[in-house]
Amino acid sequence: MRVVGGRDASVARLLPWTGTGGKPCYVLGDGTGYVSRRADEVEDVQLDMAYELLGHADGLLVEPGATAPQIHFLASRLKESLEQVHRIAESRGSRLEAALSQHEAPQSQSESESQPQSNSETSP
Repeated sequence: MRVVGGRDASVARLLPWTGTGGKPCYVLGDGTGYVSRRADEVEDVQLDMAYELLGHADGLLVEPGATAPQIHFLASRLKESLEQVHRIAESRGSRLEAALSQHEAPQSQSESESQPQSNSETSP
């Protein structure tokens, strides 16, 4: 999501948590404020937990005696983790896309300024 404010375009960052009723939460800014730093910390914890959960899944799924409740619990935690990782990927992808478009916009503008605007400029 992009919010345009004149020359400075700001990107609304999808946060790694939800609000009331599961609605998405966003923060505006340059990514250096308190909420953005806190979101970075939460994302790091979520990604670390996902990695650890994969290790638990490997251990449990190779056991021939894993019970249905254990498999159900694992599947529930994997679902939660996948939702979190998906939200992180969506957030980072939209910020990357916005950063790339901001980076490309000044280049294309300066390139168009250097090219002649009409045939009269190229005539002797």
